[in-house]
Amino acid sequence: MTEKELLAVACEQFLGKNVQDVKNVVLQTLEGHLRSILGTLTVEQIYQDRDQFAKLVREVAAPDVGRMGIEILSFTIKDVYDKVDYLSSLGKTQIAAVQRDADIGVAEAERDAGIREAECKKEMLDVKFMADTKIADSKRAFELQKAAFTEEVNIKTAEAQLAYELQSAREQQKIRQEEIEIEVVERKKQIEVEEKEVVRMEKELVATVKQPAEAEAYRIQQIAEGEKLKQILLAQAEAEKIRKIGEAEAFVIEAVGMAEAEGLKLKAEALQKYGEAAQLALVLDALPEIAAKVSAPLSKVDEIVILSGEKGSSMSDVNRLLAEVPASVRAITGVDLTKVSWALAMPAALRAQGLAWKLLVSQEASPS
Repeated sequence: MTEKELLAVACEQFLGKNVQDVKNVVLQTLEGHLRSILGTLTVEQIYQDRDQFAKLVREVAAPDVGRMGIEILSFTIKDVYDKVDYLSSLGKTQIAAVQRDADIGVAEAERDAGIREAECKKEMLDVKFMADTKIADSKRAFELQKAAFTEEVNIKTAEAQLAYELQSAREQQKIRQEEIEIEVVERKKQIEVEEKEVVRMEKELVATVKQPAEAEAYRIQQIAEGEKLKQILLAQAEAEKIRKIGEAEAFVIEAVGMAEAEGLKLKAEALQKYGEAAQLALVLDALPEIAAKVSAPLSKVDEIVILSGEKGSSMSDVNRLLAEVPASVRAITGVDLTKVSWALAMPAALRAQGLAWKLLVSQEASPS
């Protein structure tokens, strides 16, 4: 003990002794109290209730060892045995009962443990399912929130990109505007230079080309005007020549026409003077020409076959043809040959008969 009074008592009791001596004193003290307590208890009580036995030893021995300045912190009965196996025989029934109770307890414990395990497992699954549901809900909320954040980020990114592109386009537009202004200034300067170059070239052309060309053009123009005047005069002369020739030809044609008209006039007067006989003579003179025109297509025919009936003959056909001549002449000319004197009509009849014979080339011998 650490109190000053008890520490002083411990010093009086154990000062000058080693540790083993101290242990022997304490052991002997506890053994003495243990024997005195064993005398008050039965063997069954000692064997069955060791905790009570150890408690009694602590309570009885504590004042004695306390007067030696020592405190009992722990006292435990390690084992209880005897040499005649009384305690072991006594414990068999207890051991069997204990084993029985232990088996029953184990079975009940296993049963309860299984039930409890199932309940715990069910609770665990319920908790797990609830936890999984909450995790899924949390994950869904997280994904939704993440999607919302991603969408917002994308919107901001797109806005930033568009703003960047817009600003870049504006800057490019400004740069292009400056470039265009520079190009305009360059073009203006280039145009001024080209205008001055054009003026210089124009003056050079005037000096080297235009003036000589104008002189040459003037010379060619004068030559062309002279040639033109020459052609005009030649054309006028040719036209005058053609006009004179035309007048001469017209005069000749007029004279010829007047002569022909005069001849026709005289011929008409003669015809009127000579009367019907002269007209008949003219008609008869024209008959050979008419016959020639009529028979011209027949000159290309090799032969002409005249077919007669049983009672017919070539001469009868010719006579019939000659009989039709006056009627044909009368139809063509209006002159009736039957009323003309024989002296005038004889030559015409002979010519008509010759025409008929000319038309008759051959005759088929068969009466059919």
